[in-house]
Amino acid sequence: MTQALRQTGNECFAVRSAAGDRLRFLQRPDLGRRLDSGSHQLIERTFASGSSVDAVFVVADGLSARAVHRHAAPLLAEVCPRLLADGWRLAPVVLAEQGRVALGDEIGALMGARMVVVLIGERPGLSSPDSLGAYLTWQPRVGRTDAERNCISNIRPEGLPYETAAARITYLMNEARRRRLSGVALKDETGAPGE
Repeated sequence: MTQALRQTGNECFAVRSAAGDRLRFLQRPDLGRRLDSGSHQLIERTFASGSSVDAVFVVADGLSARAVHRHAAPLLAEVCPRLLADGWRLAPVVLAEQGRVALGDEIGALMGARMVVVLIGERPGLSSPDSLGAYLTWQPRVGRTDAERNCISNIRPEGLPYETAAARITYLMNEARRRRLSGVALKDETGAPGE
């Protein structure tokens, strides 16, 4: 995964949730929402200088590591150039092991990011074992609710293609920055197929 992301021009580093292993991840969802102490300290040390970033992408295995391995790098290859063209300052991509969506809130807050986008493997279904989701949160901090996030689901060539997903992510991020919010108050008005 690291090599694939670097080939798209993204620097990255790895962290772990407090779940530790797959069994604890499945049995204790709360632990998948928080960093382990070593990862927390790593981010604090790395970003202690107060360097300011606009957004950070967190790539988390979630419920389908296959989805992340297949789709995260191609999606980021589509979306990052669009964001850079719109003036976004992007942090290195964070690879999170045993992570759930809310893990991004802690990561984004520690990094001082104005926005976090969590790319995560969704629950495998009968027809899509490799579906990727994107969850966008303005002003991330521990305790944010799902109502404060925007979600784009079923990102994969057989579902929502990378280019369409990248257009939606870019639109929502730009609107979140302009309006200073995310979640139920922010609607996708791109008119993209699938609405």
